[in-house]
Amino acid sequence: MRILLVEDEKLLSNAICRLTGDAGYFTDAVYSGADALYYLEEAAYDLVILDIMLPELDGIQVLKRMRQKGISTPVLMLTAKDTIPDKVSGLNAGADDYMTKPFNTEELLARINALTRRTGNLAVHELTFGDMHLDLNSAALQCGENTVQLTKKEFQVARFLLSNCKMTITKEQLIVNVWGPESEATENNVEAYISFLRKKLKFLKSQVSIRSVHKIGYRLEDSDAE
Repeated sequence: MRILLVEDEKLLSNAICRLTGDAGYFTDAVYSGADALYYLEEAAYDLVILDIMLPELDGIQVLKRMRQKGISTPVLMLTAKDTIPDKVSGLNAGADDYMTKPFNTEELLARINALTRRTGNLAVHELTFGDMHLDLNSAALQCGENTVQLTKKEFQVARFLLSNCKMTITKEQLIVNVWGPESEATENNVEAYISFLRKKLKFLKSQVSIRSVHKIGYRLEDSDAE
């Protein structure tokens, strides 16, 4: 299950990422309304956790634009705005649930579980890009008849890249989503595991490569698609 968390308070965002990660969810964190819309157009999510008070676009604007674009992903609004008119406004804009801060973590997980059950009947066991296939159960990377087993960290890096295969991923995003928001991992750790994955893609003779984007991060490319 994959969640998009839209929360501009980074300490709270990190805490929610830890909570959902421990519960088995794969969570992408963004900090503005504009970034939320970009991610929603580029990737599929099972749930959006959305604050209202955000920079650039507020949560209500994000929600209205989502629904206008036909994005039907369930939305849980998580906000400090706790008046009845605020709740009515959020629900009328297309939210599926509304929860106020401060919140109880057990209740938040229960609401997340309830909302994701609606979209969770189809399990995803594999991620694919070009000729590359990642088995989410065995952590095996496959290209044609060739297969290689990934280590735990290699698998986590590969899964994040494949889950965001249409986007350029920053080193900071990899650190937060793979090592954790409070880890002591550095860009050197990211570079090392990207190097490991590149060697395994070369071994598999895959047409997929991990391209370095100067001063930004990495992006998957398929030479067969060019």
